[in-house]
This record gives sequence, structure tokens and C-alpha cells, in this order.
Amino acid sequence: MAIERVAILGRGAVGLLYGTIAEKNLGPGAVQYVMDDERFARHDGEAVAVNGEPCRVPTIPASEAKPVDLVILAIKAPGLPTALDTMERLVGPRTAIASLVNGVTSEERIAERFGWERTVLSVAQGMDAVFIGSDMTYSHPGEIRFGAAPGTAAGVVDAVADLYARAGIPHVVEADIRRRMWVKLMLNVGINQTCMVFGGTYGSASEPGSEQNRCFVAAMREALAVARAEGVDVIEADLVQMAQLTASLDPAGMPSMAQDRINEKPTEVEEFSGTICRLAERHGLLVPTNQWLYQRIRELESSFSTKGPRREIV
Repeated sequence: MAIERVAILGRGAVGLLYGTIAEKNLGPGAVQYVMDDERFARHDGEAVAVNGEPCRVPTIPASEAKPVDLVILAIKAPGLPTALDTMERLVGPRTAIASLVNGVTSEERIAERFGWERTVLSVAQGMDAVFIGSDMTYSHPGEIRFGAAPGTAAGVVDAVADLYARAGIPHVVEADIRRRMWVKLMLNVGINQTCMVFGGTYGSASEPGSEQNRCFVAAMREALAVARAEGVDVIEADLVQMAQLTASLDPAGMPSMAQDRINEKPTEVEEFSGTICRLAERHGLLVPTNQWLYQRIRELESSFSTKGPRREIV
């Protein structure tokens, strides 16, 4: 069955990026953002712009939502419990689900609620979207890489791929998507956390010989070791490729956790160094860079003002 109606949970950088691309190619009415009612009430009437153009994709509260053909989760990991409740109104018997949540655990939590049959495994990578205030900008749209989980029903991956093609969303169907998810986790563990702690950018973290670059690479190498201990065949060439990908992005751009520091929002540190540290302990591995990053990020989060102008569009 062709996918015609799409709901996106998450009106942050990634959600705005792919939602606006899809709207331009699929036309009005095909794509909508859905927020839980409380968040919708806080943000109702807010105008956001993407590369200087007003976002035309409508946003509706969960109480008005109806089942759609595809739900895309483009939220931050801390918002997943609320998103699962919101999805109750969106998911019907034939609704496909794609999670772009960082880390390697969100699909398991989704499947516990809605089952594996219509769920695909996904990562979004390579974009340089920056969302601060009410303006989102990007020069590289990146791509969505996805594939079947062991329990995904036949035809679901093909239906999602067809939708992405019609929507103009760059994508790749992966034969071994779990490996790709770990490669993306390795990248996030390095670039997101390094830029958050140092207040850095893609350019500063890629500068050869710099302290940021040493931290970036060391954190990734620890994640690589943990992946291999978990039985996932991540190799040095993957690390090199991710470092080269980062160096190709807008040097003034920054990943989501660095934006979280500016916007004083909760981070995904538990999905990144939190995951690496927990699994490293299980396998008897030393991960000092990730331990330091975890501690430092928690210290920074504790310093965030509770009265500052925080953006909570997730």
C-alpha cells in the first residue's frame, strides 16, 4: 500500500528539514507535525523559518490527530515517552513507523508499544541543520539510512523507500542497518559531545592536532571498541569516513548537542556516552574519554538556567 499521509513528531532541526522537503514535493496536506496538547498550547502561533522561508507544514495537537500511513519520529531521546503516548492517535493497523531518534534503543521501545511488524530501523546522517531561536538553516540535507528489523513485515521497507523517493528525501536502504546505526552512534558520541563540551563547531572539531579533534576521535574510537564487543562489525575505515564527513560540513555549523547548550535544553547524553559507558562496563572495557564527557555534560546541564529562553520544540 502506498504511503500518502505522513505525521512527523518533532519540529526541531531534523523534523523541519525533512518535513519541509517533503511538503514541497508531495504538496499541501500530505505532511503534518503533531505535538502533544500541552506543547502545542505553548507553541501555538509560533512562526519558524527554514533557510529564510516560512514553514508551511501545519502543526496540530495530538487530540485532533487521526491515523496516518507513516509516522516519523524526529524528536530528542528525552521526549520519547511523551511521543509514544502521542502516537496512540496516529498509529493504525497499517501505519509504518520510522524513528530518527539518536542512539540504538528507540526502536525497541517503540516496538514494545506498537510491535515490530510495521517498524523500520533508521538513522539520519550528514545534515548540517542548525535551529536556534525561530530560524533553522542548512546547506546539506544529509540522508536517511534505513532497513528492516528482524520482525519487520515484507513490503514495509519498500513502501517507506517509495515515499521518501516521492518526497525528495535522500535515502539509502541498508542490508545491515544495525551496523549503520552503530556507525552513526560512534559519530554522535564523538562530534555531538565534543562540540557540546567545548562549545565547538564542525570546523573546530575537525582541525588537525587540536584538543577538540583529539577528543572527537578518541571518543569515537572507544565507541568502535564497544560496538565490536557487542558483535557489530564497525571498523577503522568507518571512523575515518565519519571524520571526513564531519570535515566536509559547514565549518561554522554545529551538531544538536552544541545547539542544546545554547538553547539550554536537556541533551541526549544518556543515549551517547551513557550507552557507551554502560556497555563498556559489561564488557570490561576502559572508556575514559566518554566517562569524562558524560561527567562534563552533566555538569553543564546542571548549570542551565530554569528561567532562560528555552526552546522545547521536539
